[in-house]
Amino acid sequence: MPTREEIQTFLKAEFPHNHCIIDQVGGGSATIRHLIGPNELRPGGTVSGPLLMMVADVALYVALLGEIGIVPLAVTTSLNFNFLRKPSAEASIVGVCKLIKVGRSLAVGEVALYSEGSDAMVAHAVGTYAIPRRGQGPSA
Repeated sequence: MPTREEIQTFLKAEFPHNHCIIDQVGGGSATIRHLIGPNELRPGGTVSGPLLMMVADVALYVALLGEIGIVPLAVTTSLNFNFLRKPSAEASIVGVCKLIKVGRSLAVGEVALYSEGSDAMVAHAVGTYAIPRRGQGPSA
């Protein structure tokens, strides 16, 4: 299976707009973080909802790639999101993903999001990824 560094290199090449940092991947899980600055805040000084959803989606993708290898065409098919409390505007957002099930064509996982340094969950997501059949896509 790919290393943390291999997945990080893949993400930088294929998704240059993504600024998530992989802290851990493997064993059906991943932990990533995203630094927070003025560009990630919405009016009122809170972290934007789309940024939180992106961190959750990337955490799911990274955890999945850690299990099945680098499969670029694995795609999100659903993402159910719950905002729980206002995240800190001064701390990175940390996404902790645990894969619930990885099948042949679908994978399901959940992500807990935190403000770095806090144990209080700021958001929770459950997502499903579609896994392409082997032999499909540009690398086939």
